[in-house]
Amino acid sequence: MSDFNTLYAALKAQLSVLDTHNTLMVGIHTGGYWLAQQLHAELGFKQALAALSTTLQRDDFATSGLHQQRQPTRLPLSLQGMQVLLVDDVLHTGRTIRAALNELYEYGRPASVQLAVLVDRGGRELPFEAQFCGGKLSVPTGHEWVLSQSLQGLSLQALSLQSLSLQTLSLQSQGKPPIKTSASATTSATGKAA
Repeated sequence: MSDFNTLYAALKAQLSVLDTHNTLMVGIHTGGYWLAQQLHAELGFKQALAALSTTLQRDDFATSGLHQQRQPTRLPLSLQGMQVLLVDDVLHTGRTIRAALNELYEYGRPASVQLAVLVDRGGRELPFEAQFCGGKLSVPTGHEWVLSQSLQGLSLQALSLQSLSLQTLSLQSQGKPPIKTSASATTSATGKAA
């Protein structure tokens, strides 16, 4: 199994070919934004990091409602003609990417939009593929990949949907041992305390 550092290094190496002066990096809340913060700083992107919330664009909004910890979209007033790099943590069904594109196009028509993800877990329901991907990882049935952020950095974990508990398939950033923290010290991209 790959660890977070391996996935991150592979993604970062692929992104190093981009024009960091003229590309706007946009992180999808929440896990994609955390990943974008780290990539943006380490790769030296010149334009300010942008953030995008897909909450109001989701096709399951009527059944799932507003996310408890909804974050605001922060984009330039116009994306007309810009090169955009959309960053997310995990690519699965493609529904988050569809919602993200809907939100982006409310700010104008970019010249291009490319997608970078840490993990592609397969299971696509819509025809989206990432141009940049740290790796392809499957998870056991009834689990989901979740990017978590704590004082020690980012970690990728498999979340059991039945018990809503984090399993031991933890992939730590910075090569540190697995984090053992209280619920208040770690936040997951699903908005649940990890």
